[in-house]
Amino acid sequence: MVKQVEGGDQLFGRDPDGRVVDPDLIDGGLRSKQFATVLDLLGYGEIDSILDEGGAGSSTFRKNVFLDNTPLQNPLGQENFSDVEVFFKNGADNQTAIQEINAIENTIPVAVSLTNSPFATTKTGSYTLAGSGGQTVSGVTLGANQMLVEIASHGYSVDEVVHWANTTASGTVQTDNPQTQNILSVPDSGKFVINTTFENTSFTGDCTVKTSQGLSRSITNTDVDKVRVTIQFPILQEIKDDGDIIGAEVKISIRIIENNGTINNPVILDVTNGKATSPYVKDYELIFERTMNFPLTLSVFRNTDDGTDASLQNSTNWLSYTEINTDTSAYQGFAYVGLRFNAQEFQSYPRRMYRIKGTKIKVPHGTTIDSDNGRVIYPDGYTFNGTFKTDKEWCSDPAWILYDILTTDKGFGGDDGIVQEENLDVFSFYSASAYASALITDPITNTTEPRFSCNVILNQRNDAYSLINDLCSIMNAMPFYSNGTLQISQDRPTNTSTNTSDAQYLFNNTNVTEEGFTYQNQAARLKYTEVEVQYFDNQTQSMEFELVTADQITALGSGSNNLDAINKYGRTRKTIKAFACTSIGQANRLGRWFLYTNLLESEVVTFTTTLEAGVVVRPSTIIAIADSVRSGTRKGGRIKTGVSTTEIIVDRSSIDGNDLTHDSGATLSVVLADGSTESKTISSIDGTTITVSSAFSSTPQSNSVYAIESSSTEFQIFKVVSIEEKNHCEYTITAVIHDTDKYAQVEDTTVAFNPRTITTLIAEAPAPSNLAATEQIVVLNNRAVSKIFVTWEPVKGVKEYLLEFQFGNDNPERFRVARPSFELFESRLGSYKFAVKSFNTLGVLSSDTSNLTFTAVGKTALPDDPSGLTLEPVSSDYVRLRFNPSTNVDVLHGGTISVRHTPSVDRTTATFQNSTEIIQRLSGSVTETLVPALTGTYSIKFIDDGGRKSENAARVIVTQPDPQPNQVILTEREDTDSPPFQGDKVNTFFDAALDGLLLDGTFFIDDVTQNIDELSSIDFLGPIHSSGSYEFQNKVDLGAIFNLTLKRRFLTFGILPNDLIDSRTANINTWTDFDGTKADDVNAKLLVATTDIDPATSVSATYGQSGTTITITKSSHGYSVGDFVVIDFTAGSATDGNYEIQTVPSSSTFTVTSATSATISSGTSCTYGANFTQFNTFANGEYKGRGFKFRTELESNDPAQNIKIEELGFEASVKRRTETVNTAIASQCATTGSAKTVTFGSPFFAGTGSLGGSTTAFLPTIGITLEGAVSGDYFKITSVTGTQFVIETRDSSNNFKDLSFKYTAIGFGKGS
Repeated sequence: MVKQVEGGDQLFGRDPDGRVVDPDLIDGGLRSKQFATVLDLLGYGEIDSILDEGGAGSSTFRKNVFLDNTPLQNPLGQENFSDVEVFFKNGADNQTAIQEINAIENTIPVAVSLTNSPFATTKTGSYTLAGSGGQTVSGVTLGANQMLVEIASHGYSVDEVVHWANTTASGTVQTDNPQTQNILSVPDSGKFVINTTFENTSFTGDCTVKTSQGLSRSITNTDVDKVRVTIQFPILQEIKDDGDIIGAEVKISIRIIENNGTINNPVILDVTNGKATSPYVKDYELIFERTMNFPLTLSVFRNTDDGTDASLQNSTNWLSYTEINTDTSAYQGFAYVGLRFNAQEFQSYPRRMYRIKGTKIKVPHGTTIDSDNGRVIYPDGYTFNGTFKTDKEWCSDPAWILYDILTTDKGFGGDDGIVQEENLDVFSFYSASAYASALITDPITNTTEPRFSCNVILNQRNDAYSLINDLCSIMNAMPFYSNGTLQISQDRPTNTSTNTSDAQYLFNNTNVTEEGFTYQNQAARLKYTEVEVQYFDNQTQSMEFELVTADQITALGSGSNNLDAINKYGRTRKTIKAFACTSIGQANRLGRWFLYTNLLESEVVTFTTTLEAGVVVRPSTIIAIADSVRSGTRKGGRIKTGVSTTEIIVDRSSIDGNDLTHDSGATLSVVLADGSTESKTISSIDGTTITVSSAFSSTPQSNSVYAIESSSTEFQIFKVVSIEEKNHCEYTITAVIHDTDKYAQVEDTTVAFNPRTITTLIAEAPAPSNLAATEQIVVLNNRAVSKIFVTWEPVKGVKEYLLEFQFGNDNPERFRVARPSFELFESRLGSYKFAVKSFNTLGVLSSDTSNLTFTAVGKTALPDDPSGLTLEPVSSDYVRLRFNPSTNVDVLHGGTISVRHTPSVDRTTATFQNSTEIIQRLSGSVTETLVPALTGTYSIKFIDDGGRKSENAARVIVTQPDPQPNQVILTEREDTDSPPFQGDKVNTFFDAALDGLLLDGTFFIDDVTQNIDELSSIDFLGPIHSSGSYEFQNKVDLGAIFNLTLKRRFLTFGILPNDLIDSRTANINTWTDFDGTKADDVNAKLLVATTDIDPATSVSATYGQSGTTITITKSSHGYSVGDFVVIDFTAGSATDGNYEIQTVPSSSTFTVTSATSATISSGTSCTYGANFTQFNTFANGEYKGRGFKFRTELESNDPAQNIKIEELGFEASVKRRTETVNTAIASQCATTGSAKTVTFGSPFFAGTGSLGGSTTAFLPTIGITLEGAVSGDYFKITSVTGTQFVIETRDSSNNFKDLSFKYTAIGFGKGS
């Protein structure tokens, strides 16, 4: 159930004093005022207060409450806003609720004009009109002139406004008048009752009922127990004809529909009647019962007709609705502010800000808090004992704020926290706090303030590591673990009274490992000379930027001793955020600290030391380093004997042959027994004895370290960043360069910069000597490349060299190298000039240069000849060639090996160029391969990745033993036909003079422009074709599928026809040989293809072409993808040829691809032949099929070289085969009265008309063994073919007899 809030006067307008205004007043008409309330959470945990300069109890705290960046009170104490109340709770555990604000409100804007397109929703039904006496209809008692309307599931409620109209044609004059009435009662879901203006009329009929179309919004928050609907009338008035301006009237209704369909209608039914010349606002508040079914639909209706006359102004706007959650919580443990303000002063909820004294935290005992800035004031002579005050206080000290975050449930502490207070080194926090809280005079603002203050709102989730580091960054600190405790290490001077840092430990080359000190600097691109520091300005209440440049800092500006950073690195800017910073002075100091650290403290040193130092040094420890390698002189070592507090004996009296000496004013630094370092002025050095002018605090220990420092060679000062234990007795230390004057430079613009002199290595270094170069081929990224390796004698003390080289007339190239060598990959054939200079440690180049001229050959040399070629039989068909691996990198990586064969065994003619490749070229890393077993000569050559062949081939000669007796059924020689080579030729021809098949020239006779009599040959016009082919004239048909043994006859020679320089017309870049002494860049292949059907097959079919796809149609063609078929297109424009089948869509179609695109209608005639395999390499061996065809392919990689095929053919034979049946066969001759026909397990080849001359040329012989025979029994073979024989078994009386027998058949070939 929904009900209107009690005290309905909120429906009327109110004047500025909150009084209800009578709409009938002539002077004012309607006026309204709205208030908004809001709760702002300030933080978890108890805080101090809203900042109040006037002290507790005053109202000046309102100067630190801001609405839209404007304070409630100006500096003079005058209010900037009216009707703003502030209620504050500081987050105490026992705080009570704000009584003045007891609800949480969420206002949702609507800002939609309400209209009444009058009664837009229509339903139909019937009605009964009672007369003047009333009557009872359908169980409902009607009063005089009342009407009962019946509409199924109408959904209407009491008081809802409806528009009724009669639709019965025979209605009375009265019932023709529509009625607009409120519903009086709703007897059930199908009936309702209204009053009418009809008098003394009783009637029934049909009707329509219309209701207004309202505007709806959904309320889904189940915590909402009230809603406030805000309606606005921009102007409410009516101008009469006489010019009088009077008020106007608007009816508003509001209803609620629950999720289960329950309708609360209308909850509000209101009439606004009055005059308003400016926007008038009314609030309607509805209370929800807890039992209501959410979500709820809130609907607002304007029940007054829309105005159509300009004289009537009564438009209505639904501005917003406010979801209200009545709340009486005290929010104990949470600090918050409640605001109540006049909504007319703001178009929307204003942006709120509060300047507060924040979270109360633990502070050390015996201290006070500076109320002006929140710093901790430590009394003179203060000693921290690790305890804190009982009561917490607000402060801005970043160290103790971090400590609070780590140890309370506001951060990472508490009972279930990840950090326990006993695991924190509280004294390191105190040291950081003492430095942060010290007052300094800022040179920018010329005011005093704490060195570091933390003023921040932590209102976003963040991981522990990031938050801890952010808080540490405020005070230039970093956290670290040591001995089971979390400590903070701060970048601060070791001597805070002088703002300088003294070394706390000493390292030289004797207390580090033999690797010494490793230095690394930051790249120049990461050096910045300007920094923008972002911080929050409390005055402007916004983020501001403070720009700091290098020239504002003495050490980084120009001058004789200064860095002159801007001229050195240019103007490079970095933007950083000053976390928790609200002071321009602190932001400026952060910028100065960043630039100083970035430009002068970016060098890092890494070294490994012993246990004695590793357990003493900690992060942030200031260390002195006396590195003899960097300084150029050894002025330190080990103490041999600690004689007294003023005298020690050291390990040696001379360093590098020079006596141990000291400059005037030099100091001796030693590490004492307690791990501390002390320095005293040297009074004398006598051999290995060093005496100081004043006593050390204790006698230096024997075997401890010492070092001598003077104005000419000062120590390097570093600050330790990290320590890592390598094993049980060594520690790796990483430290960053540290300038002891940095803190004064950051906080005082007048301090001079005094750079340290740390080395004597400033003299110019000599140029290197013994410059030399070698060339070799190496593997780079699995690829052979040529490399020039340049070396020279290293120069003492030099760590970098400048090498310059120039190839030919190319531009010189320069490289800075850190070793006495240089590698130049991808070297080319030609002359290189090399020049090398030395850098001293300051980066100054030597004036002298070491020079070298070197002639490189690159990768132009031929590969070494192959060796160790041997042959071993594998089977009757194959042999294995073995050979030694190549010694050349460019053969092993990217190169190949060519394996060739010639039938000749004559060493003078069986050359590499007169041979043909019998297998694909091998990878250059291979050392053996299988090849067909052939009589003749095998030869191999290595070929590098540039195509260059070894000068000489390795050869091996083979003669085959006599083969087992096979039946030769065909010997084919294309070269002995008359005329020779009668098959199909492509780019090839038969030359009678050379007696062989050759590649043709690329020119036609018409292309020749010179006198034909001047031509040395007209057979080779122009460059030689790069490829050509020849297909044998005849195919072989075995009549059925058989195994066939093929042995090739293939003899070739490489030739150089007409090889004169002037006769070569091809581009010279394509020549592979200039001398004309050999032609081994040519090759020929012998190929064979097979079919399982009659090779003479010719099938009539149809085809069609779309694009490049030709579809052949023939039912039950039986062909497969990958078959090759010769197609003759007897009609249409398709090109005849040998095609590979691409797809077989069905048993009636297959497709091939044409080289040209066309469109040819389906049904066009064609014929096609047998389906052959693709042409494969013809190697001596056994093949299976019915039909065979042969082809040779010729190729040349040099347009001046040709290949001649002198012998071309093959020998076809079938192997001798014996078929024995050892299982007895019953003849059943007597039983059947006839001879017995026996079919062979596999057919024998018996010959064909073209192979052997007949089908009986090679019949098998049959041997019979009778079983159970008696004297006189015999058998008779009556018929033998390649597939069967017929046998009769008879007795001595020549009668058929049933006998069993076995047989042996000996013939040739095996069919399937």
